[in-house]
Formats: sequence, C-alpha cells, structure tokens
Amino acid sequence: MVFKILKKLEDSNQPSLGPTLYGLTVWGMWQPRKGLLRFVANFVHFLAFLFVLSQYVELWIIRSNLEAALRNLSVSMLSSVCVVKAGTFIFWQKHWKDVFEYVSRLEKDQMSKRDKKTNRIINEYIIYTRKVTYIYWCLVTATVFSVIFAPLATFISSSTYKTSIRYETKAYPEIMSSWVPFNKSNGIGYWILILEQSMICFYGGGIVANYDSNAIVLMSFFTGQLKLLKSNCERLFENDDKHVNYEESIKKIRECHVHYLNLIKYSSILNSLLSPVMFMYVIICSLMICASAIQLTTNGTTRMQQIWIAEYLLALIAQLFFYCWHSNKVSLMSLRIDDSVYASAWWSQNVRVRRNVSILMQSVRKKIIFTAGPFTTLSVSTFVAILRGSYSYYTLLSKRDD
Repeated sequence: MVFKILKKLEDSNQPSLGPTLYGLTVWGMWQPRKGLLRFVANFVHFLAFLFVLSQYVELWIIRSNLEAALRNLSVSMLSSVCVVKAGTFIFWQKHWKDVFEYVSRLEKDQMSKRDKKTNRIINEYIIYTRKVTYIYWCLVTATVFSVIFAPLATFISSSTYKTSIRYETKAYPEIMSSWVPFNKSNGIGYWILILEQSMICFYGGGIVANYDSNAIVLMSFFTGQLKLLKSNCERLFENDDKHVNYEESIKKIRECHVHYLNLIKYSSILNSLLSPVMFMYVIICSLMICASAIQLTTNGTTRMQQIWIAEYLLALIAQLFFYCWHSNKVSLMSLRIDDSVYASAWWSQNVRVRRNVSILMQSVRKKIIFTAGPFTTLSVSTFVAILRGSYSYYTLLSKRDD
C-alpha cells in the first residue's frame, strides 16, 4: 500500500524531483502563476506569519519567566525559519524554476542516450535521494506528532501537574506558546488554541520537510552529476584509441567543459537561494540547541517533557547535519574532476588534442561551495563547530545559573 502511494509521486518528466515537487505543490510553495489556489496558498502563508508574530508577543509578555521564555524561544525561532523558507521560495520562484528545469532537462537528455554507465550513476543518486527524502519526511512527521501530543503526555504522566490545574495554580498545557486575544486557559478558548496550534504544526512540518528534502535532492543531484562528469572525463579517450579524429576528440572535450560550466552556473544559483536562509538557520539552530539542552537539564522538567525535548533536539541536529553532509559531498566531488581528466588516455593523442586537454584540466579546478551567508560554508567541520559553540553557550549559562 505504502509503495503504491510512493509510486504515484514519481514523474517521468522530473526524474529526481518528482516527490519533492509534489510536496512543494501540496504545501503551497510551488505555485501556479495565478488563480484561486495561489491566493489560498498565500493567504495560509500570511496567517502563518501572523502566528509567528503572536509567538513573539507572548515571549515579551512572559519574559520574566525564564523557563517559559526558553520554551517559547526554542519553538518560535524554528517557526520563524519556516516562514522565511516559505516566503523566500515563493519570492524567488523564478530562479527555483530555472534550476528545476535544468535538472530535469539534463537528466532526461542523458538518460535518452542509453549509456549504461551514465544511467547507472543517475539511478544510483535518484535511489539515494528517495531514501533520504522519505526518511527525512518520517523524522519530521514524528517530530510534529511529538510536539502536538507533548502537552497531553505531560498532563497524563504528571499527577502533580493535574493537582496544580485542579487548584488553578497552573493552566492547561499548550502545544506552543502564543498570544491570542481571548482567554486561553480553559473552556472553548483553550480548545480553539489547541486546534490552531495543531494546524500550524502540520503547516510548519510540511514546509520544513519539503523545503529541506528539495535542497538535499538538488545537492545530491550535483554530487551525482559531478561523479558522472568525472566518469566522462576518464573516458575521453577510451581504449587508448589513437585513431579518433581531431573533431571527435574536441567534441568530447567540449561536452565535458559545457557540462562543468553548467554545473557551476546552476550550483551558484542554488547557493544564492539557500545561503540567506541557511545563514539565519545556522545562527538560530545554535541558539535552539542551547535552549533545548538547558530545558532538558532544568530541575522540574517532567520525564515526558524530557523525552519530547530530546526528540526535538535530535530533529534539529539531524536537520543541520543533512545540509552540511550533502554540501560537503558536493565540494569534495568537485575537487576530483581535474584528476579524472589526467586519468584519461590523453598521452595517446596528438599535440593539438593534448593542448585542449590541458586547457580543460585547468578550467575544471573551481571548487563548488554552498555557504551559509557570507561568513561560513556548509560542511562537516561547520556542523561540528556549531555543536561545540552550542555546548559552550550551554556551559556558560549553566554556570551562571549555579
């Protein structure tokens, strides 16, 4: 049953991007140019923006309560990232479309040539992206449900909390901390609040799952295409064939060069789309990890709250790791292209061809880098540095509390 549903997400016109484009469409980020659906989608995004503002209003109101403020901050900052991801994707949709069209056009053209090695490499990274996408969707789904049911679990598991509610020393637990212009502590106001926050959780989870999986698929595409380019460069002069004419040799060299230039061009476009969002996310992620760690070790935190915070913290770290890991793979693969040119049988060709091979080798040495703003790159070393920084902030704040 599940495999049949997943099969329907495939699109022959979008070999790599079928499932992610479907998800982006359902969550209102990949939009038609005009019409009712576009209006409804943008209205939902606007309501989400208003909800984020209400979270910061509530943060200002409860600023004197450190525990409540940290709980609010750890969620409201992630909500802000969701709104920014959705907003930037819609505003820059033209550039996203250019990248999507290039990816699909290139893959369809390559697969139509029916070269076994080419098809094998493309199928390998498509299968890999499907696994990562579906695992990531499951992780986000689990996080969303844990956030929604955390208040209920807290209420059921803690007799002290029930007693506090009975004597009106505490209010009923909320899914998230946000301000509303009515009494939200009990009655119908409380249930309206729970319904609103449950819907915003599903909205935010969908935005995160589809935006991030789309970025990971595109990074994996560039890694796979660089691997394919490496293979094509190694096969420039297969079987040491000395009888390949000059025009045929130059055609192969030109194809490799054009392939490389297009990968550089569209990876730069993708980086320009992701970099501002990732700059914001890297900063916020450091603070959220720190805030979650403080909540996890604070006295008075119930067992169920600790489980929820731990799962939430794991999701944050996994989200950041996926970006840094796949970006790092693209960078490492881009450094191996010039070696693959040298690994070809260039020595078997005449001087004119060897001169062009030398030019190709010099021109494919640019490293592809995905950045988080102008200050840092997305790499495994950056991921480790963020974890170390978050731990340092946590240690500093913990000693201050002592």
